Amino acid sequence: MSVEELALPGVYLFTPKRHGDDRGYFSETFKAREFAQIAPGVDLVQDNHSFSKDVGVIRGLHFQLPPYTQGKLVRVPNGRVLDVVVDLRNGSPTYGKHLSVELSGENWQQLWVPAGFAHGFCTLAPNTEFCYKVSSYYAPEHDSGIAYNDPDLAINWPVAKEDVTVSAKDSKLGSFKDFVSPFDYTGN
Repeated sequence: MSVEELALPGVYLFTPKRHGDDRGYFSETFKAREFAQIAPGVDLVQDNHSFSKDVGVIRGLHFQLPPYTQGKLVRVPNGRVLDVVVDLRNGSPTYGKHLSVELSGENWQQLWVPAGFAHGFCTLAPNTEFCYKVSSYYAPEHDSGIAYNDPDLAINWPVAKEDVTVSAKDSKLGSFKDFVSPFDYTGN
């Protein structure tokens, strides 16, 4: 498995190997030993799986507030997404910056999104499955987010505004400028 740190400190792209033949393929998609080298002390405690039937579904930008912050190891076994993370860590040299990565069943890549980042994605193919492991259990009272179309973040989503589908919950998320971050950058 290859591992690459991306432009936002602490965000990593994993590319597992796939071994295939005429029957199909086999892949080790997660190894705790290798993950611990990137995120020491982080235990992944819950697996989540979402399905989006249409192109242009945007989910996010989500995060959980302390003390139930979540890191996420995300992947797309089927379909394609533009995956986006936003640095919300006070004191970070990249605070308020975002990056995007295309994840797909073809490129087989995974993205590690540590706690202190907002996360979201936009489907680029129909019938997209999105899977992720998280470092803390879902805590609805600590669930939060920022609007996917926040003008201060200026994320270039790859779908026309009129073709976007978002949940009622996500359509009511607040702005980046009004968000008071409880996350701190440790320099690691």
